[in-house]
Amino acid sequence: MTLPTPMPDTPHTSAAPFASPSAAHAPTTLRAWVCHDYGGAEVLELQTRPGPTPGPRDVLVRVLAASVSSADVRIRTQNLPRGFGLLGRLAFGLARPRQPVLGTDVAGVVEAVGRDVQGFQPGDAVLGVAGVAMGCHAEYCVLPATKPLVHKPARLSFVEAASLPFGGLAALHFLNKAQVRAGERVLVIGASGAVGSAMVQLARHRGALVTGVCSAGNVALVLALGAHDVVDYTAQDFTQTAQRWDVIADTVGASSFATCLASLNEHGRYLSVAGSLMELLARPRGTRRSIGGPAPERVQDLQMLVDLARAGALQPVVDRTYPFTDLPAAHAYVETGRKRGAVVVVAWPEP
Repeated sequence: MTLPTPMPDTPHTSAAPFASPSAAHAPTTLRAWVCHDYGGAEVLELQTRPGPTPGPRDVLVRVLAASVSSADVRIRTQNLPRGFGLLGRLAFGLARPRQPVLGTDVAGVVEAVGRDVQGFQPGDAVLGVAGVAMGCHAEYCVLPATKPLVHKPARLSFVEAASLPFGGLAALHFLNKAQVRAGERVLVIGASGAVGSAMVQLARHRGALVTGVCSAGNVALVLALGAHDVVDYTAQDFTQTAQRWDVIADTVGASSFATCLASLNEHGRYLSVAGSLMELLARPRGTRRSIGGPAPERVQDLQMLVDLARAGALQPVVDRTYPFTDLPAAHAYVETGRKRGAVVVVAWPEP
């Protein structure tokens, strides 16, 4: 698949790469970005902390690339979808983040493995998902071997690998839950984002006819990802057209089941990927229904994404990369809501 030239990486070249201690020993200290309060990007502070202590079923990963996702920004700002404010504080910490080191997705090299770990050994290139445990915005992270953790294919760079899980797992989960089939018409709102760009490709791979909703500047990208048609939301409101879809997926929380109801065919499904609590609890309207809730993180799903990427059926979309030392700038950019695909922080230069 040939994609338009992505936005240029931020031209940082001065940050030193991460340290690389012996694979036989866990580091005694590491650098990590600590979110010491809720608020703007200024609440992030680079600190030296005690090194991780892997258990017998854990894998210690030297982080070479980690995504900075909209989830990281939501946790830091506590700007959550409507209805989830109190639930978010209960889940992540009432006064400040309970887990101060954010970051859910990682690509890197196995530094050490616990005695009961099978299938991984020091030196393996891997990508994995820490999920709500987070901790990937550090030089090293520990992942239980039971977490989604797979070998990185040579076809993918570490940056591309780190960009794959956040959007890909959510897109795959919702397409599976909606049982999207070949020939169905699928509309993806936020088609140029991390989840949206993966959903366009995965739906197209299933044989669906995909319409992407994005701004004018992202039309070429979304068409290159495989969309059959694109709606520029700055010039047209898809709900005011005569077109109908079998599935409408809102990946950015820009609509609602009620406003999209008339644009759904009979037996249509509205996918509330980033919707409010009200959307999660929405009742079916005749044969049309709303599907919401969190996407589970399963190793078989991550392996499927990797297999599709290896085969060229799924192309990671990376907007910008930042060195590890400039992680607050990455957060600030993601917070603008204008990123295309993923934003990734890296050991600079990438090996």
